[in-house]
Order: sequence, then structure tokens, then C-alpha cells
Amino acid sequence: MMRGFKIFAIKRHAPMALACVVGLSLAFNAAAAGKNRVHAAKAPVAPSTPAASTAPKPLAPIQRQSPPAEARLLEIYKLIGAGHTRSALTQAESLVNDVPNFQLAQLVYADLLVARTRRLPVMGAAPGNLSIQAPQRLDQLRTEAERRLAALRERPPAGALPAQFIELPPSTKHAIAVDAARSRLYLFENGPKGLQLVADHYASMGRLGMEKSSEGDQRTPLGVYYITSRLEGRQLTDFYGSGALLLNYPNEYDRKQGRTGGGIWLHGVPSDSYSRSPNSTDGCVALANPELRTILERVQPRTTPVVIARSLQWVQPDLAQQDRRSVHNLIEGWRMARASGDVNRLMSFYSSQFSNGAYDFTQWRVAVTKEVSQQRARSFQLKDLAILGWKDKSDLLVVTFGEVADGQRVGAVKRQYWGKEGGLWKIFYEGVIG
Repeated sequence: MMRGFKIFAIKRHAPMALACVVGLSLAFNAAAAGKNRVHAAKAPVAPSTPAASTAPKPLAPIQRQSPPAEARLLEIYKLIGAGHTRSALTQAESLVNDVPNFQLAQLVYADLLVARTRRLPVMGAAPGNLSIQAPQRLDQLRTEAERRLAALRERPPAGALPAQFIELPPSTKHAIAVDAARSRLYLFENGPKGLQLVADHYASMGRLGMEKSSEGDQRTPLGVYYITSRLEGRQLTDFYGSGALLLNYPNEYDRKQGRTGGGIWLHGVPSDSYSRSPNSTDGCVALANPELRTILERVQPRTTPVVIARSLQWVQPDLAQQDRRSVHNLIEGWRMARASGDVNRLMSFYSSQFSNGAYDFTQWRVAVTKEVSQQRARSFQLKDLAILGWKDKSDLLVVTFGEVADGQRVGAVKRQYWGKEGGLWKIFYEGVIG
């Protein structure tokens, strides 16, 4: 029985030619060729092309497998687990013909061919001369297979959402959550019934793990982020595949924690690969190009949140109502204090460690006092209120809204970061983002 694949029960079949070597060669030679690929700088190929676009642009049609390649691979695993190895072999052959650069599929196909001549003690029983070309590739493929199989076995509870999505307004059409430990990205659509999970995809993370803290540490950051802009494939080198979505790492909480670095993207993979191994990026989140394209076609920069967690916690929306009301009451208290013109009351909502790059706490109090005296007690409403939560070393709220004065139709878009101090929520950053 193959290590890490307890659902498998490979049976012996009549001997046949070891055509599996072809599949193994494709998987291993692609890996070996990729070992020395230069990691291109994160910059557009043509300087005359705008570096980033804040609004989606029409994309050329792409050829998609139906069902997607991963779904076909998982179906092959199901057939193997049920003992239907002949059907599994037929589907594996079809998959590698349709998607020849899907290295894990090539390996599974090779295993199924080998299993017709002898019992497999381990997945990917490659001849020695092939394994030498890419000595770590087998372990990477095994890990990738385990992560993909986990997606088959461990589905999110029906109707549940990541705990970080406290509230999103109708104007936020999509949201993304990444479960780093499972190498999984989840895409949600926001409609009349609220957030609904519409797709999930295998994803690659930083080669040295999670919790980015410094420039060049090859780790993927954990936290609550927003897509700031988008790059299309024609603006990038082939290394980044079909395109990229840029994230606002480091955010204000990251800066408060002294974290450095930047250039964290959701992007594709080189054209000679279908996917990358689970931990192989410099800190970005990488997806197969066909899967990334479906996301590029949907999400909006600036309004789409991206939560990256070590492990997602799923909650039923109705069970989170009390927490949601508490947070609403907190933010409404701040709004009423702001509208009242009572500076002391208003400043009680701010941390003594407040800083937004232009003002510290003392300077902020002076600026707020001046603004309140000029506006008198002018009422305003919070439009398109988005609330995201984060709980790791400390509690965090990321609150985004349009501040619209009564009688006006539009106003400045602001973002606040709230943290816990002595058990009380305090604002440690507030600024205009658009």
C-alpha cells in the first residue's frame, strides 16, 4: 500500500509494457528543468505598459477542461480507492493526454501502469536514474497528492464561512480565503443570500513556510489583506503565468509588528507547468493558470478581501450573530462620538499608540479637535461597511467604510485597524484609502 494513500488498494493485473517510464520521465524532467529557472523580477515586461490596473479588463477566451483537471484527478483517486483500477487507468491516460504538464497526474498514471505488473510499495516507484535528476521531487509530489486528497476528504461544513468574514456589504462581490496548511484557496461570491462558496483550488505557498516577517524570508504572510490591483499575463514574464493580483502586504498591523518586505501576489505558474509543489514560492500564493484565470475574471481590486490563515476556522453565520452585533455596536459608538463633537469622548476610542504615518496620538487629537470645531456636530453615515477579524497573537478588526455626511451622496473611503488594549478595542490606525 502506498505511503500516505490509505484509501488506495492497488490490485495486481496482467503484465504489460512499462510505459510508465514515459509518464515518470515527463514528471521528473519538467521538475529538473524547473530547478534552475531564474526567478524573474516582479515587473512588467514592457515598461510602456501600465504596471497595474485597478479595474478588470476583458480577457481573451481560454480553453478549459470540463470538469477541471483537479476534479478529474480526484475522481481517479476515488476509483482507485474503490478498486476500479482499470477505469482509473483509462481516465488517467485521458487526463495526461489533455493536460500533459500536470506532473502529479503523470505520476499517478505511471503508478497505475506499474501496478499492473507488480505491487507498489510506495507511490512513484521511479527508476534510480530518473529520481537522481530531481531528488526531492517525489516527496513534493507526494505532499501535493496528500493536500489534494485532503480537499476531497475534508470539505468545509455546508453553509459555513471563515470566522474572519464578520460582515461584507453587497458592494463587495467576492472574497477569498486561503488555508495555508491545506494548500487551499477558497473563492466566495456575495449575493442576495450572502457569501456563498463557489470554488476552491489547490495553491502553493512560501518555500520556508508561513508567517512572513522580513524581506526575502520566503514565507507567506498570515493576516487580512485586500487586492490592490491586477496585472495581466502580457504585462509579466512567463514565470507568473496568466496574471497576478497584488495584495496590500505589509498592512498597517504588519507595520505595527515591524514586518517588512512586499510584493505578495496571487499569481499563476510558468506555461510548462500545470501547478507548483505545495511550498515552492518566495512568499506568494500560486495557482494553476486555468484556475487563476477564473478568479481574475471575477474579482474587483480594492474591494476584495483576502484572508490568509494557517488553518481556517469555519463558522455558521447564524451562530456568529452575537459577535457581529457586538462589533456593530462598537463601530456605531465611534460614529456617534464622532458626530457628537465631543472630542474627549471620541478620543477614548483611539489607542495612545495611534499612528497613521502623518500623526501620532497627540497630533491626531489636535487634528480631530480642529476638524470637529469646523464641522460642528455634523452627522454622517457609514456606507458599504466591511468588517474583517483576525485572531492570532492579538485580536484585530479591519474596518472599511465610506464616510458620507448627511445630505451628500459620496464621501471619503476610510480604513481603520482596531486592536485590543487591556481588554478594550482601540483604533491604532485610521486613514483615507480612496
